[in-house]
Amino acid sequence: QVQLEESGGGLMQPGESLRLSCTASGTIFSFYVMAWYRQVPGKQRELVASITGGGSTNYADSVKGRFTISRGNAENTIYLQMSSLKPEDTAVYYCNANLRTTLAAKPRDYWGQGTQVTVSS
Repeated sequence: QVQLEESGGGLMQPGESLRLSCTASGTIFSFYVMAWYRQVPGKQRELVASITGGGSTNYADSVKGRFTISRGNAENTIYLQMSSLKPEDTAVYYCNANLRTTLAAKPRDYWGQGTQVTVSS
């Protein structure tokens, strides 16, 4: 079984910075892509940023230049550095990992439980 655990959410003021962390644990053979998504009530979950095993990154237009996704020294940890936060960044942020648990297993998605980020003055 695979678990993803996020941390770092909180209540922030506009313009402030915040870093989210996500660590994957359990039986993991290989990672493909890890990502951060966010969701607000009544809307679909949207991709914020992703990073491949090779380090290639992709960002939503709304966060380009403000957010940075990175991997830790261990490949099972990713971060989302968020700067110049705006009220519209308020959402539950979810960590996602596309990975294989064994050589024979097909890659599939796993999700964390989510962490709330609220940006308000």
